[in-house]
Amino acid sequence: MAIRQSGEDYLETIYILSEKSGGVHAVDVANKLNFSKPSITRAMKILKNGGYITVDADNHIKLTESGRAKASGIFERHEVISDFLMKNGVERETALKDACLMEHGISDETFAVFKRLTGRK
Repeated sequence: MAIRQSGEDYLETIYILSEKSGGVHAVDVANKLNFSKPSITRAMKILKNGGYITVDADNHIKLTESGRAKASGIFERHEVISDFLMKNGVERETALKDACLMEHGISDETFAVFKRLTGRK
C-alpha cells in the first residue's frame, strides 16, 4: 500500500521519536509536527490499517517491520539530502526544510547520486 507524503512524514516522526525514547504516543507526534490531536488520530488509523504501525493497550505506537523499513528509508533520504545541501553551502535550517520536501519526490536513481556525492553507501 502506497502512502502519501503526509503519511511518510508521520512514519518518519514516529521513527525518530521511537529511536530517542522508545515509547511514542499520538500526542508526541502531534507536538513534534505541530498538528492537532484529531488529525494525528486519523493519520494513525490510516497507518494502522495499512500495516505500518500497531497501537497497544496503553496507546503506545510501534512501527511494524514494514513500517520501520519504510520510515528508516525516508529518514535516510532526509539525512543524505540535507547533508548534501549543507555541504554545498545551504544554511542548515533551509537544508532541513528543503530535504523534507525533496525526500518524497526524488527517484531512487537521483537518491543514489546524492548518496554517492555525500560519500555514503
